[in-house]
Amino acid sequence: MKTNPAAATEMVSDLIRKAQAAQRDYEHYSQQQVDDVVAAAGWAIMQPERNRTLAEMAVHDTGLGNVDDKILKNYRKTLGLLRDLKNVKTVGVIAEYPERGLVEIARPVGVVAAITPSTNPAATPANKVINALKGRNAVIIAPSPKGLSTCAALVAYIHAELKKVGAPLDLVQYLPAPITKEGTQELMRQADLVVATGSQNNIRSAYASGTPAFGVGAGNVAVIIDSSANLREAAQKISSSKTFDNATSCSSENSVVILDSVYDSAIAELIAAGGVLLNPEEKRRLQETMWPRGKLDAAVTAQLAPKIASLAGLTGSRFAQAKFLMVEEVGTGPEYPYSGEKLSPVLTVYRAHDFDHACQVVNAVYRYQGAGHSVGIHTSDDEHVLRLGNELPVCRVIVNQAHCFATGGSFENGLPFSLSMGCGTWGGNNFSDNMNYKHYLNITRIVRRIPERMPSEEEIFGEYLRKYS
Repeated sequence: MKTNPAAATEMVSDLIRKAQAAQRDYEHYSQQQVDDVVAAAGWAIMQPERNRTLAEMAVHDTGLGNVDDKILKNYRKTLGLLRDLKNVKTVGVIAEYPERGLVEIARPVGVVAAITPSTNPAATPANKVINALKGRNAVIIAPSPKGLSTCAALVAYIHAELKKVGAPLDLVQYLPAPITKEGTQELMRQADLVVATGSQNNIRSAYASGTPAFGVGAGNVAVIIDSSANLREAAQKISSSKTFDNATSCSSENSVVILDSVYDSAIAELIAAGGVLLNPEEKRRLQETMWPRGKLDAAVTAQLAPKIASLAGLTGSRFAQAKFLMVEEVGTGPEYPYSGEKLSPVLTVYRAHDFDHACQVVNAVYRYQGAGHSVGIHTSDDEHVLRLGNELPVCRVIVNQAHCFATGGSFENGLPFSLSMGCGTWGGNNFSDNMNYKHYLNITRIVRRIPERMPSEEEIFGEYLRKYS
């Protein structure tokens, strides 16, 4: 839906004015007051009845995912983020380096525009709001049209908690209905910082807005099952990750590359874990259903495997009980749509002659889509793990873990809890970390004189000149 550009500008300007006034007040809060505000925003989504309401609204209004998994996602992602932020200083002096004469002071960025997707209409906004508030910022959420109702409920819950701690309610706002491209673009233009998660069109718009922006790359995760893997554990982890919230996560496995020496055994374990391997004719029918006009059909996005199979006319008990569908593939690129991101419990399977070939297959997949995001591997060979980190265009190598649970931070690894993963220059991004509170801060540095230490030319050039002169 389009709106009058002048009306969009006026609407956003009003939100920005209120956010700026609230942020100017909030900027003077102590660290304890800030942490109370952060806890308030976290409890707004984690309180059990509210969490369930938000999850039910999200599934009902977007048609994506399932309620139980969204409840778990809202809970774990928020609890993990609050764990990461506990005792972290974001007010006043946050670091001192006497030997370098430097003192670092945390400062707010101002008003944050948070662009959020329909796949996680509660968890992603909550994550961005909490991170923004931790840095003493105000935040205005631009939800997807389908996620507006969930976002509105979330903000109402946040306001109820902010009242308890006496914080300005205008610290957290959202674009009102109707959600339009013009309104979202105007918000990005007028804000001080844009943090964008969602479609690559939204990411490109964020970068083109003229406002400093953090955007994320496309997902299309590939996972290698190495010859030394524990095949049963690997299959169970892939199954749990691939089926979680009906594969709404950009960190869900889209392809699995299996070494030839364990291929048949790994396929058997994947089938035991709930997968159904399609024959060539079934694969063709599913492809026609998923990409009827060369573009992924929204009808299959984040749906249960039996429903997707039914849409493709695939019936029978094996499909009725399926947790996920598997198709064997040999190529990559637009003419091989199964090699791309599917946002559904459909897993593409490649057979690799050896580990070198497995790396080549993953590289080919990422040349088509997903470069920068991450790769998974199930193995007991640390040399193979390091090879992936040194050779593949990825910012994360997830080792022996369920990928969608691990990539965005886990209680079992050290990555920051986040629903927004930077993909570096490989993925068209300006950062390669999991988006976290540090991205919502300006840092002022006090610089004092220290004893001079100027190196000699011999110290800098001596070895070079002896080798090459």
